[in-house]
Amino acid sequence: MAETKKIKLIVTRQDGPDSKPYTEEFEVPYRPNMNVISALMEIQRNPQTASGGKTTPVCWESNCLEEVCGACSMVINGKPRQACSALIDKLEQPVRVAPMSTFPIVRDLVISRQRMFDSLKRVKAWIPIDGTYDLGPGPRLAESKRQWAYELSKCMTCGVCLEACPNVNDRSSFIGPAPISQARLFNTHPTGEMNKHERLEALMEDGGIEGCGNSQNCVQSCPKGIPLTTSIAAINAETTKHLFKKWLGM
Repeated sequence: MAETKKIKLIVTRQDGPDSKPYTEEFEVPYRPNMNVISALMEIQRNPQTASGGKTTPVCWESNCLEEVCGACSMVINGKPRQACSALIDKLEQPVRVAPMSTFPIVRDLVISRQRMFDSLKRVKAWIPIDGTYDLGPGPRLAESKRQWAYELSKCMTCGVCLEACPNVNDRSSFIGPAPISQARLFNTHPTGEMNKHERLEALMEDGGIEGCGNSQNCVQSCPKGIPLTTSIAAINAETTKHLFKKWLGM
């Protein structure tokens, strides 16, 4: 009988927020077109280390499994990315899986992205409208503007750009690339533009736009190919103009 092909994974685990991290090695049966999520599901089905010892199932988060929700962000072979789109056949083995270090660890590969959500609240990343009655058709965007605004709207709050950015860490209050880009998106909308000055003011505070070191890691790592550095440059120009207008009392 032919020997079943195995996949070797080395998973960095942590039992709780205050526990010390450790690694465990696993071997799971290979199937064509497997992704990292399906490999983790095999471990969950049979929580046994490569040496045969019993262990607890690995914890991780996932939802859509089609690179839309952003929940399954983790560091795979040293690169922050989505586990659902990380195909085993395209990864060097052993596959090393670890949680993103920019965010607090909840357990194993589960992290808290609350930092991102708080940043989106800070820049008012929404369009405030009165939904108690029918407002009729919304304002139209020029097609040229709509096309690049759509690119910004692809953000799935996965946190990969924050993980890749050297300026986002536990010693820095830098808001990160994704919230800056979302501020640009909502400032572009004819209705959202009414709160443009509030978003710019928020980005001029400590931890705002000035925290960017222009490493450009964010745009290289973004799973959706969002032009994050273009957004940062545009917001930098907008905040500068806003500051001069304040000085001139305009």
